[in-house]
Amino acid sequence: MAGVKLIIQIINLSPGTVFKKYSDDYKIYREVYQPHLIGLELRDIPEQLAETIQKIVLREKEICYKNNSADKKTTNLFIPGSLWNIKEISRKILSVGDEDLGYRIANVIKNYEEYESGSYNIGSRVFKFDRSYVMGILNVTPDSFSDGGLYLTSGEAIKHGLQMLDDGADILDIGGESTRPGAEITAESKEIERVIPVIKGILKERPEAVISVDTTKKKVASEALQLGAKIINDISALTSEPEMINVIKKNNASVVLMHMKGKPKDMQKNPFYDDVVKEIYDFLYEKSLLAAKAGIKNIFIDPGIGFGKRLEDNFELIRRLEDFKSLGFPILIGVSRKSFIGKTLDLDVNERDAATVSAETVAVKNGAKVIRTHNVKYGVQVCKLLNNLC
Repeated sequence: MAGVKLIIQIINLSPGTVFKKYSDDYKIYREVYQPHLIGLELRDIPEQLAETIQKIVLREKEICYKNNSADKKTTNLFIPGSLWNIKEISRKILSVGDEDLGYRIANVIKNYEEYESGSYNIGSRVFKFDRSYVMGILNVTPDSFSDGGLYLTSGEAIKHGLQMLDDGADILDIGGESTRPGAEITAESKEIERVIPVIKGILKERPEAVISVDTTKKKVASEALQLGAKIINDISALTSEPEMINVIKKNNASVVLMHMKGKPKDMQKNPFYDDVVKEIYDFLYEKSLLAAKAGIKNIFIDPGIGFGKRLEDNFELIRRLEDFKSLGFPILIGVSRKSFIGKTLDLDVNERDAATVSAETVAVKNGAKVIRTHNVKYGVQVCKLLNNLC
């Protein structure tokens, strides 16, 4: 198994559309379908190992489907069943198959099964993920798609940030660079000039506040963390400036790793995916593994709604958010006032709060542990209600 890229994912097959997709990919008989069915997919597994695993599964009187990759050098395996069935298969693989693969499957099952039981210590707060939290958006920019220019001065931004905390925000996410579709890159010095006074002002009034900084630049991150920010929200998932990982580690900070296809300037120019959930899962697997190996303890993953996604991609990601649980990290999602809502309902950006609540409700129900939102009052209501209902 050394040097093998193999990626493992647990997929919820209960929705009919998802079962149909996998039945088409693997030629699964319709009779296999039942409520609460899940599937274990092993992607890019070496052919010889795939044959061994398939024999083990069949000996256990379970079903294992095979789908060769395009280059025919590796294979994808798919095992449908209950969580109990898949746990038993992982134990058998561990004992008579490939020990490393058995441990990896067991770890993925553990991630999925214990998704609700984790917790992070961030600053003076303990975030327990048997419930969901609200991250308030504070853009100190002239051109962000929703609130650009509203809080451009430090005083206005500080006042709004304090109000969001009063409204119940668990985290404030401060950004000094617009990442709307078509946005140009902001100079590092300008970004620092925008966000640093706001961080100082908020922490002066509320030293206990958990501050996140929305940036891809290591110098911005370094200055913000030294002032007391606790989270770096990197929309490039550490790819824009790879040295960012060292800044986060040095400051013992948390990180949000988001998927984006392209850059803000060009990300909405004909984005395309063969399988949006699978491709984003694989990307976040790679980046979260990199961060974890570097010693970063608190990692959030974000599928990046609206960042290089088509309308249908955004809906598919929200519907299938549960399929990211087996990565083992709490899911953060931002749907607030985004264009997929406006295009679907023909609403101006300032008319999208009610629809945002609907999308956030579905996202939390499907596994989101942090919702990044403009309207903190509504976000708090969503989380409070679902934390009590679910």
